[in-house]
Amino acid sequence: MHRRRRTALVLTAVIAAAAPALTACGNEAHPGAAAVVGGQRITVAQLQSRVNEVRTAQRSAVQDEAQYERAIATTGGLTRETLYGMVFDQVVHRAAQDAGVTVTRKDIQDMRAGLAQQAGGSKALEATWLAQYGVPPQRLDENLRLQVEGRKLAAKLGTDTSQPAFWKALSNASKELHVDLNPRYGTWDVTKSSRVDAKTPWVREVTAAPSQEPA
Repeated sequence: MHRRRRTALVLTAVIAAAAPALTACGNEAHPGAAAVVGGQRITVAQLQSRVNEVRTAQRSAVQDEAQYERAIATTGGLTRETLYGMVFDQVVHRAAQDAGVTVTRKDIQDMRAGLAQQAGGSKALEATWLAQYGVPPQRLDENLRLQVEGRKLAAKLGTDTSQPAFWKALSNASKELHVDLNPRYGTWDVTKSSRVDAKTPWVREVTAAPSQEPA
């Protein structure tokens, strides 16, 4: 299970384990889709574009090819993690909507200012989010919106993001959205609101270059 993007949401929270309950999987009815969420497709092209954003940011953040290759080596599952993040964002947003939670621009700006102060400045914050969570600078505010939504949702539920009540709300949102992943990217566990790798060891993911598409 990929925890990096989940950590980006809950920061230091401990994630409670839950028994798996997998959705049906398959994209025969959705050619070209990496996932279908709430009846809307996330296309393979859209997914690859998001992966390319991260790779481009990683390339810009390092001084030489060797550093770039090391960055790639440490994020070999980037395509699957990126898809997880794209789906998870929608699940959190749906759960927040269901609970009547709204997020303002000021909420995001306040969170960004606080995190930047902790990190040592705006550029340092961007570098940290890229290195630790695979979030490129142009997606930082989008990710912070997710965090604000998660925190506000937990507060509305009278809990915090590490507790079962919070993840139950996300599980309900996953069920409402009928998340369906292309089998090459695994399956969706509605209980944990998480992507699970399919047992297909012959499927290989290729993300070494921005222009490449996962196998």
